[in-house]
Amino acid sequence: MNNHRPAWAPSEVDIEKPSAARMYDYFLGGSHNFESNRELAEKYIEVLPDMPVIAQAQRTVLHRAVRFLATAGIDQFLDLGSGIPTAGAVHEVAREINPEARVAYVDSDPVAFAHTTAMLDDLDGVGTVYSDLRDPDSVLTNPVTAETLDLSRPVAVLMIAVLHFVPDQDDPADVVTAYRAATAPGSYLAITHATSDYRPELARRAEAVYTGASHPISYRGREQILAMLAGYELVAPGLTDMIRWRPDPQADPDPLGGDVTRYSGYAAVGRRY
Repeated sequence: MNNHRPAWAPSEVDIEKPSAARMYDYFLGGSHNFESNRELAEKYIEVLPDMPVIAQAQRTVLHRAVRFLATAGIDQFLDLGSGIPTAGAVHEVAREINPEARVAYVDSDPVAFAHTTAMLDDLDGVGTVYSDLRDPDSVLTNPVTAETLDLSRPVAVLMIAVLHFVPDQDDPADVVTAYRAATAPGSYLAITHATSDYRPELARRAEAVYTGASHPISYRGREQILAMLAGYELVAPGLTDMIRWRPDPQADPDPLGGDVTRYSGYAAVGRRY
């Protein structure tokens, strides 16, 4: 393995330990990843060749959800597990609708945090938080969160492609509940989550690959995912296949032919009671 450390890599980063965030960056065609990330990502692609397309689709769902939320009057966003910055970041999409929209980006990956901070440091109303989304108290009491967001008003909590990286022993439903309890009525939650409903054997093989990464992945069934959304009134079309969540009629033809089994992922947006 090539142990070369790029100049942009923080000194505390273990470049030999595959990171889920940097693997995702690789799936999206990014450049802020190391050989260890690329090698494990390629093993995952051997199991799930559609993963680069799936990653792009997850980003597209994020964009559609943010546009919906900004149009609904939400002007502040908590992006949990935001990852390494790519085109179409939350603040860019939201500010197309409301130039005053505020965003707190949260990630526990040091590369993601460093690059988000460097890219967004001069933007008013945008903050970066180095914290693990599984520790809501740490996220919510962080001074940057408090400076960026007013949690006494409605906020959109974004958990796009992250809940499947919260293992059962960390109780993802409880994590979601903690964020819901900390937000004002009228707040929203947006999620995507990988599912084992369509191809359970493939899901098991995919999970096995991620045992070598910084965060394991857990493909879950629809009812398990729906249980995480307790306390939210789901907006139409509810919890559905992610490519069917408010699709853009002007979008290019689906590269996988609209086959939801190949995406194997759900999406939902819900409003807090």
